[in-house]
Amino acid sequence: MKTQQEFLNLIDQHKGILHKVSKMYMDDIEDQNDLVQEIVLQLWKSYERFQSKSQFSTWMYRVSLNTALTYFKKEKKKSDRYTFLENLDKVDETDTLEKETQLELFYKAVHELNKVEKALIFLFLEGQSHKEIASNLGITEVNARVKLNRTKEKIQIIIKTYGYEF
Repeated sequence: MKTQQEFLNLIDQHKGILHKVSKMYMDDIEDQNDLVQEIVLQLWKSYERFQSKSQFSTWMYRVSLNTALTYFKKEKKKSDRYTFLENLDKVDETDTLEKETQLELFYKAVHELNKVEKALIFLFLEGQSHKEIASNLGITEVNARVKLNRTKEKIQIIIKTYGYEF
């Protein structure tokens, strides 16, 4: 039998997944926190059924993305204002303003993607292979590759509409 402490330890180990998924689907910090709570609840509800056939993190990605998709459907579309995070791990101290601008535009563009496209980009940014992405989304590897390439192109087009050139 799986214990509550084991679950909490695993959640703590992989808490970055929770925050990354919530940032991809919600632009308001309060909505992000609500989504994190909903994901943890769904993870806990289904934890007994986790059979360790895959890594916990892989299973966690799948539950998190499915929960985010469901949660997102329930949320009303908010106005076009966007909230961006200021202290991200990958922001280098040199050229900070330029990188923050790029990151802000990236997240703004991601918020214009549909739910599946957001999931594709999230998994890609997490370093998952096309095969892993396909497995997490329940699609074929070829379909994952095609959809991911189209989504990358779409992000570039969206960012260009904001007047930013690569």
